[in-house]
Amino acid sequence: MIIHYLTVARRHLWQHWHVNLISLLGLSVGLTSGLVIFLVVNYLFSFDRYHPHLERTYWLVTDIKGERTMPTDAAPRPLAEVLRRDYAFVENAVRLETFFGRTLSVSNGKGGWIKKFAEARNVCFTEPQYFDLFGVEWVSGNRKTALAAPNTIVLSERYARKFFDSASAIGRTIRLDNRTDLTVMGIVKDPPTNTQLRYDAFVSYSTIPVLEGPTALADWKGLQAMCFVRLREGTDPIRLHQSLPLIRRKNLPAKEAQHFDYQVLPLAELNHERSGMAPRPVLYALLGVGVLLVLAGCINFINLATARALRRVREVGVRKVMGSTQGQLIGQFMLETALLVIGAMLVALLFTQLCLPFINRTLAASADMLRPNLSILDVTQPRAVGWFLGLLSGVVLLSGLYPAFVLARFNPANALASQSTTRLAGKLTVRQGLIWGQFVLMQFFILSVLVITSQLRHMQQVTWGFQSASTVAVFLPQHSPAPLSTLREQWGQIPGVEQVAFGSDPPASPYNRPSPFSYHSATEPEPFETRVRAIDAHYLSVFDLSLVAGRNVRSTDTTGRDVLVNETMVRQLGVSSPAAIIGKSIRVKDAERVIVGVVRDFRSGDLHQPILPITLINDGPHSRVAMLRLTPTHSDQTRRAIQQVWDQVLPDQVYHAETVTDLLESFTELERLLAAFVQAFALVAIGLSCLGLYGLVTFLTETKAKEIGVRRVLGARTGQLLWLLGQEFGKLLGLGFLVAAPVGAWLLSNWLQQYTYRISVNGWLLAGTLLLTSLITGLTVSRQALKGAWANPIRYLKSD
Repeated sequence: MIIHYLTVARRHLWQHWHVNLISLLGLSVGLTSGLVIFLVVNYLFSFDRYHPHLERTYWLVTDIKGERTMPTDAAPRPLAEVLRRDYAFVENAVRLETFFGRTLSVSNGKGGWIKKFAEARNVCFTEPQYFDLFGVEWVSGNRKTALAAPNTIVLSERYARKFFDSASAIGRTIRLDNRTDLTVMGIVKDPPTNTQLRYDAFVSYSTIPVLEGPTALADWKGLQAMCFVRLREGTDPIRLHQSLPLIRRKNLPAKEAQHFDYQVLPLAELNHERSGMAPRPVLYALLGVGVLLVLAGCINFINLATARALRRVREVGVRKVMGSTQGQLIGQFMLETALLVIGAMLVALLFTQLCLPFINRTLAASADMLRPNLSILDVTQPRAVGWFLGLLSGVVLLSGLYPAFVLARFNPANALASQSTTRLAGKLTVRQGLIWGQFVLMQFFILSVLVITSQLRHMQQVTWGFQSASTVAVFLPQHSPAPLSTLREQWGQIPGVEQVAFGSDPPASPYNRPSPFSYHSATEPEPFETRVRAIDAHYLSVFDLSLVAGRNVRSTDTTGRDVLVNETMVRQLGVSSPAAIIGKSIRVKDAERVIVGVVRDFRSGDLHQPILPITLINDGPHSRVAMLRLTPTHSDQTRRAIQQVWDQVLPDQVYHAETVTDLLESFTELERLLAAFVQAFALVAIGLSCLGLYGLVTFLTETKAKEIGVRRVLGARTGQLLWLLGQEFGKLLGLGFLVAAPVGAWLLSNWLQQYTYRISVNGWLLAGTLLLTSLITGLTVSRQALKGAWANPIRYLKSD
């Protein structure tokens, strides 16, 4: 019986190969989308889930309470040591701090130092407990003592090769910030790609007091360290939760303790919370889109299968007269569906493998922490196998059951009475509902593309309030003083360099940590906080920031007392005018200062937020960035000359520069990535809809062939015949718009609420959605419809 079913299935599939090919390709595209999204989401969910004893390992973080609660990913430096020492339910605790703006160098064997490396993310300070808590595999060295002493370092195999090529690294010396020598005490395996803790070099935590002073590790006010804790087996994490407020109140003054709240998060949430790369709502939304695209492929398949059912009515009638049961007919049609679905799945696996290199490159380019190596072999993982088999079974059932039941329930007498089956089509309301569902999905994705693209364009056109073109930010050494006056003098002599300023950041920066302050004679901090920038006397002119009252800071002020504030700061303090605030005192960053000027408002960073209160402190000596304004017509030679000056003045430091324009574009990086994904999903949804519509209009033309022939003989014009064939699609498109427009507008309007500077989902966007959908549908339907309308009617009528 199975052999017979297979023979019949093969014959039928080959007889209608062109329509079956459309069905297979449509389902393959939907399945490919689902597979790619699953592999990406599975990769992002796999971060930091391989560590030993994951279920009892936690990450301690701090919420800063102020004008608004600000979540951080750090904790005070002494916290881990206190937990290890004083709390028996803690099995292990470790702290680590990431390198930022430090350089590492290796000896050239001749008394000099070569191979300078600017390390921003892959190097950390940590303790020997790190390797046990995170299960790091050792290659050489003693894991328990390697980082016990100051001025020691452990390298990954990758960094050992990076610093020392093929030579042995154990016992060699690496110089930190050109002033501290570190001895290599061990080599460990390279970190995997699915971790937020992707460190390749580990400097002993006891080196920090050597660099910063003997009391550096006793600071309870600062939040420099990431803290991780493993509880003893059987310990309720509630005990840890209850202990943290006691530790905070014991080690901080009561007034300061109320501003900090320590939180306990599972280690598995490291990639989803706080500074994580993949928040869970985003991943769940991505999975939802994947499910929708798979459903779109299934709907497309079902539409074509039910349309094909109209051509098999006589076959069903003959089979039933010959004694076939409904179960046998369902089995036959389910087998055909299963063969097509299996073929579509195999094609989807091929398409997925072809897409994955591009996906890997795109994800790696979008974020430094993402280094995916996705492969089609990932579907062999236990979680993936279950999802893959579930998807396969679900698609077979979704795509096969309804068409099979439609075919199997035909009455044999009616089936054999006439070849025309057009009257049956009116009863197939489920098929019309599926076509309507395709239109809803397609219009929703088109509207999403229009809204997200318009919002991105709107954000890119936002006026920042300062001049950014032709301005270069050169990042200064973070842990050793730089000769600022020498750099300014020599850079200023380069043709093409107009001005040079030093400060902590450009006007817009991702580093916008709020600072409490008190104004004038107040003894308590204000109810809101300010964002602080260190500047010098040239800062305003480099960025064309204008004063609305008062004066600029002066280079002769070496005390740092002069500060500027922005207009928003004046308004939120309730001062009547910018001029009225001049000369008033302000206590910020633990120092009494004087407001000497008010600058016009500018945007300081994230476009999700409104303009914030800003305080500009005259503190050039503590600058982190040099900002050079170049002429609009400057050449590449100007930039090379800037680096040459750096290499002469700071030969032991690594040069790193970016244009301020590039820094500003980083604020819309997430939106650009989201727009690219939505555009890709919309393209898939539109493609699936077009394939389905093309197949359906082909069958509709064949089904109505005799009616078209009769109408042509009786004098019907081409336009009337096109209306006959296209009116059903037009009605379903309109009904789909009635659902997609309000639902899409509501969802996208809620999404837009996160932006301070946003567009609205207006009638033009909705009209554009309807117009594009109509155009795509018309182009898809018209070719086959015209082919049927222009065909010779004799070809359709002569069979009777």
